[in-house]
Amino acid sequence: MEIKITHLTSAHPRYDTRIFVKMCSSLAKKNDYKISLVVADGKGNELNNRVNIIDVGEKVGGRFSRMTKTVKKVFEKAKALDSDIYHLHDPELIPIGLKLKKLGKKVIFDAHEDLPKQILGKHYLNFFIKQILSKGFEFYEKITCKKFDYIITATPYIKEKFLKINKNSIDINNFPITNELINNTPWSEKKDKVCYVGGIAEVRGIKEIVKAMAYTDKGVKLTLAGTFSESLVEKEVKSYNEWKKVEELGFLNRERVSSVYGASKAGLVTLHPIINYIDALPVKMFEYMAAGIPIISSNIKYWEKIISENNCGICVDPMDSKEIANAINYIIANPKEAQKMGQNGKKVILEKYNWNIEEEKLFKIYKELT
Repeated sequence: MEIKITHLTSAHPRYDTRIFVKMCSSLAKKNDYKISLVVADGKGNELNNRVNIIDVGEKVGGRFSRMTKTVKKVFEKAKALDSDIYHLHDPELIPIGLKLKKLGKKVIFDAHEDLPKQILGKHYLNFFIKQILSKGFEFYEKITCKKFDYIITATPYIKEKFLKINKNSIDINNFPITNELINNTPWSEKKDKVCYVGGIAEVRGIKEIVKAMAYTDKGVKLTLAGTFSESLVEKEVKSYNEWKKVEELGFLNRERVSSVYGASKAGLVTLHPIINYIDALPVKMFEYMAAGIPIISSNIKYWEKIISENNCGICVDPMDSKEIANAINYIIANPKEAQKMGQNGKKVILEKYNWNIEEEKLFKIYKELT
């Protein structure tokens, strides 16, 4: 008997790494599962990797429009598909998850982030508004999420929070697919480059990273792979004298990301220590490890523990450009030790922090629900 499973997102791109590359593509390997993914990007329908991607049309207007009109379209399409299990990937889809439960469907809510904490980290919101919104959504989670069949979370920390709401809560971490980013480029063939891969923003440390290049040794370059989310920040950092030591590549597909790692001697993940990062597990940190390059990371305790236990990088004050530069210079000047750090990171990915292990958790949940 074929089991129909539909993943729903009103906000994420269709090829989102967690949703499409990992979860949907993993489930599609099972012959008795028919996998659909409902998205809202205006790029049309397609069948990709045995996943039926269904587009409800491009998001029009601002956030409020997305949370009303787009969510309504997603619900109508979800209802028409008449699936056995629905897997929600955005907090704004919680109301339609409750409607699908009333229709007798199995529903999973996937908490990619701790939203109440994330709200507190929004620098553009008034302090009192942040407090009200955060507490309000925290209460909303408590009364709604206990009604779902499963809560999946992106980190163990978020899981612990949801276990108090719903006993069927489990973490499925965004660890790398081992054969996707494993890189065997000889160290002697690497350039004197460090890289940053991911969304580029002020809170992700872009200003400090670029300014650090003023203190790096001659010939050292920074490769940026990603897109700026703030036009004013982009304009500012591109005006720095240090920008001449930056190679900007924009958004890259997974194959080209792997080639960036192959050419680099370290990967940067110097995010600011704001409230919604201190318990997060940055995907790029584990990708750098999989690629066999040392990590230069923020000295956030959660991350520092992983890096120090496995001797796979250097932790720095993310607000101190000179300290970031010192770490870069150390890795460039000490190739044997840097290579060893990279090998240590790759080893622990193969043994512990990989998608193969997380995928088995996903299969177990779906087997239980069906």
